[in-house]
Amino acid sequence: MLLAVDVGNTHAVFGAFEGEALLADFRIASPPSRTSDEWGAAIRQLFELKSLGPDAVEAAVLCSVVPPLTGVVVEAVERYFGVSPLVVGPGVKTGMPIHYEPPQDVGADRIVNAVAAYHRAPGAIIVVDLGTATTFDSISAKGEYMGGAIAPGIQIGAESLFARAARLPRVEVRKPPAVIGRTTVHSIQSGLYFGYAALVNGMLQRMKREMGGGDVRVFLTGGLGATLADDLEGIEAIVPNLTLEGLRLIYLKNRP
Repeated sequence: MLLAVDVGNTHAVFGAFEGEALLADFRIASPPSRTSDEWGAAIRQLFELKSLGPDAVEAAVLCSVVPPLTGVVVEAVERYFGVSPLVVGPGVKTGMPIHYEPPQDVGADRIVNAVAAYHRAPGAIIVVDLGTATTFDSISAKGEYMGGAIAPGIQIGAESLFARAARLPRVEVRKPPAVIGRTTVHSIQSGLYFGYAALVNGMLQRMKREMGGGDVRVFLTGGLGATLADDLEGIEAIVPNLTLEGLRLIYLKNRP
């Protein structure tokens, strides 16, 4: 069994693969104060709740965009699963040329997503990841990572309004009844939901033009992907576990 780990700013996502099959996946919060023992205990408990034997893990692969947590999670996997994970970073084979300056500055999760998307559908692709940040990644028809764009995530926008505007409440990010809100809650939800949908749709139009137009496929992933999906244009597929898929593929390219 292969353990795949995606450590993000807000959550960490874990997946257990047997061959190409994703047997189970789960998500936990990734606070910076959590120790390696707490990580290990939490992961093993979730494995057991999914009726998976932690001792069946034979290898692990990990990507992280939170440097202080990388070593902590690596130590947890080593101590509680008995394997040393492959950490995606400089020197790891991805099979994808990276046209970014400098290459090591691009987030590991973005490269992993690009590898998974291109494996699914070779050709020109844009990956939209709606997570803590909203990221857009461009892959050429030749399978090259060309770069992309980064915007604040929708949840960051919601929390910023609540924190910085004294009379505005914290609201659930969801689609309101109409664009023109008739209550304060619906007005905030409209600005967040329809505002971010317009951001994504506008960015996709501009990126497709820069990529030469033609057939550019769009994959949507991230924790908030399904929230906005109904109002996004030209999405080929919603792939919640795109990062886990990419981690499995990169592990295969680098396994002993």
